[in-house]
Amino acid sequence: MKRQREDKNQMVFGIRAIMEAIESGKEIEKLLIQNGLRGGLYHDFFQLIKYHNIPFNNVPSQGLDRITRKNHQGVIAYLSPITYQNIENLVPMLYEDGKNPFLLLLDRITDVRNFGAIARTAECSGVNAIIIPSRGAATINEDAIKTSAGALHKIQVCREDNLKITLEFLKNSGIKIYGISEKATDYYYDVDFTGPTALMLGSEENGISEAYMKYLDGFIKIPMVGQIESLNVSVAGGITMFEVAKQRLISPN
Repeated sequence: MKRQREDKNQMVFGIRAIMEAIESGKEIEKLLIQNGLRGGLYHDFFQLIKYHNIPFNNVPSQGLDRITRKNHQGVIAYLSPITYQNIENLVPMLYEDGKNPFLLLLDRITDVRNFGAIARTAECSGVNAIIIPSRGAATINEDAIKTSAGALHKIQVCREDNLKITLEFLKNSGIKIYGISEKATDYYYDVDFTGPTALMLGSEENGISEAYMKYLDGFIKIPMVGQIESLNVSVAGGITMFEVAKQRLISPN
């Protein structure tokens, strides 16, 4: 029951109410739109969410009715507990502030608790920002905040529409990008992370998407001596993130 109350506290429904929330600067974490909506008001609504690059999912009316029996007008939104940043604005600011960028990209990490644990480790190891896709990522809700021990209120999170474009931008910004994969040939501790670095973690089911692999500067792995072939993604991320932190403490730029 507690989780249901938390979710309802973040929920806004009705077209005008959601439009007002967007126009007042509220971040939308999740937007559900009924299939086949039509009309002038709906057109204005769609134009607004398109202008603000807000991702949404089309769902049948029954799905919305299960969430609330009130007059939702075919749209339900969940407000985000955090404010998202834009990576194209953030990276130049890091360089201008004299910082050595350390970024984390998450490809299809959908488990909320894994995401929260990764965010906690990222904040502790000095990651400047976590980058997630606008679709296919864990919802940042109270469970994620709690699991992160509040780290999601301290670390920057960037939600990007197209990770390919983001990867190209990072490379053009002088940042080396390494994917973590058990299929890699290089061990994580043999790579130099003292320069501008980004680590990429993929889903536990099938790792980093093949579409992103050509954008990476290399792949790294963690030595395994047991019979299980892979680690939990948050554990693998923790090991490699703290290798970056260690190298930078020993040889600070």
